[in-house]
Amino acid sequence: MFISPMEIFDAILMVFAIGFVFMDAFKPIKTNEDILEKYLKKNKGFDWHAFWFAAMVTAPAIIIHEIGHKITALSFGLDAVFNAAYFWLILAVILKLVSFPFIFFVPAYVSISGSATALQQTLIAFAGPGINLILFITGYLVLKYNKKLKIKHIQFWTLTKNINLFLFIFNMLPIPMFDGFTVFSGLWKIIGL
Repeated sequence: MFISPMEIFDAILMVFAIGFVFMDAFKPIKTNEDILEKYLKKNKGFDWHAFWFAAMVTAPAIIIHEIGHKITALSFGLDAVFNAAYFWLILAVILKLVSFPFIFFVPAYVSISGSATALQQTLIAFAGPGINLILFITGYLVLKYNKKLKIKHIQFWTLTKNINLFLFIFNMLPIPMFDGFTVFSGLWKIIGL
């Protein structure tokens, strides 16, 4: 089975957590119609629109990143399971609830088991950031060549582009526990350094 019910549950849980955590940071731009509608409804409750918008710009970057690792590992005959990082998600939600000014967390990871060569480990590690690079390029090209986008679509693609560029650069840092460390150390093993 490619994806288990528990992996689906973890992905949904992660989407809700990061939507909540980032809903104030990645709010959709309000048009005149949005402002008028909010005024008429006198809505002072939970901002579901901001929640879903934040989830839509952040979750794909993370989920598809992790699925890149999973598919690559599976293609080499290894076992790979998508997991929500419960501790980090709970910590992020708590920090959001207390309005902490800076929130750093790892929302998900893929646990891989089996024996892999240095090349396979390198490719598996690069698959996630490689997906973020592809999503960054996609956002860049959509913004560059589609001049008829609405404001909310421009904002969506701009955030998608920026988030994926950040995730690519951040994950490629050659620091232990980061994908970049595995990529660069694997390359060094392959070329014999």
